[in-house]
Amino acid sequence: MEGARPGGPPPGAGPGSFPALFPPGLHGIYGECRRLYPEQPNPLQVTAILKYWLGGPDPLDYVSMYRNLGNPALNVPEHWHYVSFGLSDLYGDNRVHEFTGTDGPSGFGFELTFRLKRETGESAPPTWPAELMQGLARYVFQSENTFCSGDHVSWHSPLDNSESRIQHMLLTEDPQMQPVQTPFGVVNFLQIVGVCTEELHAAQQWNGQGILELLRTVPVAGGLWLITDMRRGETIFEIDPHLQERVDKGIETDGSNLSGVSAKCAWDDLSRPPEDDEDSRSICIGTQPRRLSGKDTEQIRETLRRGLEINSKPVLPPINAQRQNGLNYDRAPSRKDSLESESSAAIIPHELIRTRQLESVHLKFNQESGALIPLCLRGRLLHGRHFTYKSITGDTAITFVSTGVEGAFATEEHPYAAHGPWLQILLTEEFVERMLEDLEDLTSPEEVRLRCSHIWPRKMLHSSLVLLVLEFGSFQPFPQLQGSATL
Repeated sequence: MEGARPGGPPPGAGPGSFPALFPPGLHGIYGECRRLYPEQPNPLQVTAILKYWLGGPDPLDYVSMYRNLGNPALNVPEHWHYVSFGLSDLYGDNRVHEFTGTDGPSGFGFELTFRLKRETGESAPPTWPAELMQGLARYVFQSENTFCSGDHVSWHSPLDNSESRIQHMLLTEDPQMQPVQTPFGVVNFLQIVGVCTEELHAAQQWNGQGILELLRTVPVAGGLWLITDMRRGETIFEIDPHLQERVDKGIETDGSNLSGVSAKCAWDDLSRPPEDDEDSRSICIGTQPRRLSGKDTEQIRETLRRGLEINSKPVLPPINAQRQNGLNYDRAPSRKDSLESESSAAIIPHELIRTRQLESVHLKFNQESGALIPLCLRGRLLHGRHFTYKSITGDTAITFVSTGVEGAFATEEHPYAAHGPWLQILLTEEFVERMLEDLEDLTSPEEVRLRCSHIWPRKMLHSSLVLLVLEFGSFQPFPQLQGSATL
């Protein structure tokens, strides 16, 4: 990626004219930037040396950097404003994005923005945010997952590679930039907001929108325009301890809207060894793990997309559910998500995989994933919802469901059920409360240090005893998994 240089549309590229070499999609975004910054027609830009559509590594063609004077009346400080070009369709000729018409989203339907507080005496914008935006764009292009307002990104490193406490991100609508209608569809602008680890955890336990609203009330933590200050040394909960009470009350009242995560996870049937090739455990045998069918993949995707809707019962959608857009929250964003198995439908027809009832199951999670178990139990299942862990590389998926969720193949009579590599575990409210008591040491990821396990015997209505074994810590796959659920 090339360093900062003056950029912008060619001279004379007014709102109503399209120079022959000036792409219309690019022109539409520039027009919105010109509306905000009429005095900066040629902002500094970071440009991809070799464009993505020519084989380069950077999906964003450009990142423009503007100087924003803020709004003293609203206590909004002066800052640098970064705008990406490339997640939307700039060209309309299928070189990067498939053109699908003018009524839907352009490309992925959004561009990224970022607001960084300007330091005293700083005459030029730092360029590191452009690389941060390229990193997020690479994730979007590789996974075809889109972002939505309220999403969080676990980055686990200072955004500017310093010693800053700002190590993660939330996403929200840009407070100044308006959606743009281009000849290739609509473009929205999603702003990156840098947050501390404690704020990320609060967003996971409750919801991203709630934490964004709290950040807006604290000027030094973002204020109305959610400006990132990499020098911020305190969390919003240290600045105003009363804000933690609002989060706790929100979790108790609303639960969490995080309905699933991609994770290091694995499961094993302890009931018996696999008997034949059609046994669901045979997905874990050999070097070619069994894949999900296309219909199962669709249902798991819907499991992640749909949680408890307001004033309605939570539903695991039927296997032939119509495809919707979405990712890991109780909301509806994306044109594809990470649960799609590229060639699964051709490998095993859905009808050939039996749904099996299991008597004992063994679950494995790494530290970060294991630390979300209380969220899954308290923030989701106790509110009548469901939560899914999806292996980040294989087709393995583990869905916890409450008794109020309709459409699950796990039942109160058979609480552990598998359909191919997809395991469902139904937990009653009483059982969830019991688990939470035993998992009090999982209140934060920092407390999950060593490998440990919990075992819950469970007496069922038909007098048999079933077993749930949960193991978390340093992740090691089951010996027979051969890569189907490991990093």
